Amino acid sequence: MKNTKYFSQSIICLLICFLTSNSLSAQFHLGAKAGANLTKIDSQSYDDNFELGFQVGGFVYYDFSDFMGIQAEVLFNQTNTKVTDEFSDVFDDAFDKNKTLNYISVPLLLRLNSGGLITINAGPQFSFLADGNETVLANGKKLFKDTDFSAVAGLELNLHPVIISARYIWGFTDISDVGDKANSHQIQLGVGLRLF
Repeated sequence: MKNTKYFSQSIICLLICFLTSNSLSAQFHLGAKAGANLTKIDSQSYDDNFELGFQVGGFVYYDFSDFMGIQAEVLFNQTNTKVTDEFSDVFDDAFDKNKTLNYISVPLLLRLNSGGLITINAGPQFSFLADGNETVLANGKKLFKDTDFSAVAGLELNLHPVIISARYIWGFTDISDVGDKANSHQIQLGVGLRLF
């Protein structure tokens, strides 16, 4: 009788663990994404046109319900820009006007309508300057700061397992170490694949 009691308690415990783990895995998702960036740096020292770059990385999100969740990403995020003629003249053309900055970006986003066809994302993004092309590697420390803090807002179209996303990113940090204040603005278009 005692063995039967322990056996039934063990079965109940295993069943609870199984149901809990299935519930968590149904709400927890992991995936990879890639896409294009259009970036401009808002400053008199840099060209005011959007320049093409790219992003690639991974994401993880957890749904508290069909309406709300949280999402974190780690992205390799390329920003391209051009130094204006006036600014480059200060350095006597010591470096190329075209600049490529490679950031590791970490957005932390709130997900609204998480289980729906269209999901709204919003939250902060922290970016860390990794390195750049040869001219940036040689001159980047003279021009750009190591970090950038931004706000992100965007939409996702959920065609599970494929996710199509569009975002706008407003940079709040002055990323320039030289010249006028410079803030980045970026449009991101991406495609993600939810692995589970």
